[in-house]
Amino acid sequence: MTRSPAPLLRPVAIAATALALTACVSLLPKTKPADLYRFGMPAGAEAVTAAPGQVGVFRTNAVFQRESAGDRILTFTEGKAAYVADTRWVAPAAVLWDEAVLAAFDADPGPARIISRGEPGSAAYILRLDVRNFEARYDHGPKAAPTVVVRVRAAMTRGTDRNAVVEKIFEKQVTAVDNRVSAIVPAYDQAVAGVLKDVVAWTNEQAKPA
Repeated sequence: MTRSPAPLLRPVAIAATALALTACVSLLPKTKPADLYRFGMPAGAEAVTAAPGQVGVFRTNAVFQRESAGDRILTFTEGKAAYVADTRWVAPAAVLWDEAVLAAFDADPGPARIISRGEPGSAAYILRLDVRNFEARYDHGPKAAPTVVVRVRAAMTRGTDRNAVVEKIFEKQVTAVDNRVSAIVPAYDQAVAGVLKDVVAWTNEQAKPA
């Protein structure tokens, strides 16, 4: 005959109740709060008045490197992946990237104008930006300053002819001035800004008025 486990659980329950009544003690280990950072153009940057002959470009859903799409900073050292400890982006990197893309197009006077989903207006082109790499690489050892790599595949199609595709790979590599988070984050800023500058210029070249 199998014994009921109830008598074995009762002393544990009594002990737990006694502990709760004697003092308010936290059983969770204390952790250091993470430092928060962001990249991309600062929020609230003023948009530039677009030149005549605007061309609507709809930015479709795309892929962001899965390992770095969240709020942690991805690093690679001799093929081994790791995240920077006690450090987070203020929002998921994929979200900050989307904000940076919109801000880059808003700040450019070229003809291409990004049309978001649900926004009124017709799109002559469809733009897809796949972020293939978004990481810090310790190519010269774990103690040396890392190199931030941002690599993006851009593809454009006409809104009326989805089969007409033009695409290009954009990549920027920026080596941080030191192996500190306060130096690595500006390297991300520079790499993102450099890639988006080229992406916007290329999009303006492809987006011809009807």
